Amino acid sequence: MIKLAIKVDIDTLRGYQEGLPKMLDFFNRLGIKASIFFSFGPDNSGKAIRRIFKKGFISKMMRTKAPSTYGIKTLLYGTVLPAPLIVPSAPQLFQRAYGEGHDCGVHAWDHVYVQDELSSITKNEFLSLFEKSAEMFERLSGKKPLCCAAPGWQISSVSLEVQQELGLKYCSDTRGRSPFIPIFDGKSYSPMQIPTTLPTMDEILGLPGVDDDSIGDVWLKGMNNEWNVLTVHAEMEGLSKIGVFERFLLKAKKNGTEFYTLADFAKNSTPAECNIKMSTITGRAGTLAIQEDK
Repeated sequence: MIKLAIKVDIDTLRGYQEGLPKMLDFFNRLGIKASIFFSFGPDNSGKAIRRIFKKGFISKMMRTKAPSTYGIKTLLYGTVLPAPLIVPSAPQLFQRAYGEGHDCGVHAWDHVYVQDELSSITKNEFLSLFEKSAEMFERLSGKKPLCCAAPGWQISSVSLEVQQELGLKYCSDTRGRSPFIPIFDGKSYSPMQIPTTLPTMDEILGLPGVDDDSIGDVWLKGMNNEWNVLTVHAEMEGLSKIGVFERFLLKAKKNGTEFYTLADFAKNSTPAECNIKMSTITGRAGTLAIQEDK
């Protein structure tokens, strides 16, 4: 039996307001529960232009047709246009996802800032940013968040330490092959990490042999771990590529794939300690946190 968890990252106002409802609709139709991570605060997507000097950033923007995927307004938020708050713009959407039984957690308060500046963020500042999201999460759901997923798969000793002190059940900040107890810079941390195991659409779409028709088969062939995790984005798989994503889910179900949440994986796995390294992967600009090989 193939086990797959769908992890949804919500990075932008458009992804939240337009993409999330569409994804919730077809998750309901297919009987799938996902793990959904929310950026709660300002949409500063326009500031991501600072990544232009990172190797692979421009080619990724061209392959994914960023202006049409994200929308021109999104690419101007935080620079030419004011940065709107994401979840406060329509709190009922968060409440719908939570109320429909999806595994919900914190992505960030300010997605772009945390992804780009994590290495220089102090413990007090990181905790303050997380608490802003956590307070809104609890106000809207009546429960404290029990999980988080880092923007851009970025970690630091500060972020890992705060997650441990908050007593979270699991985090999904890394890329890898199976749930593990993270060791970073020689120190072991809890909670466990449940890594993304499959390449994301924006990393491989447009590479040789990978198009709308073939990407689903690429994912199916890559689901060879005991615990498979696919990260999708409300801005892409929830909007311009929603048909591609839905066809993949239907084919996966037909092939006997069983769908779980990351919370299910956390509950049923017995992770061992494993080191995290900062390295690169094909199709993504900059470095990110990767589970080291055994």
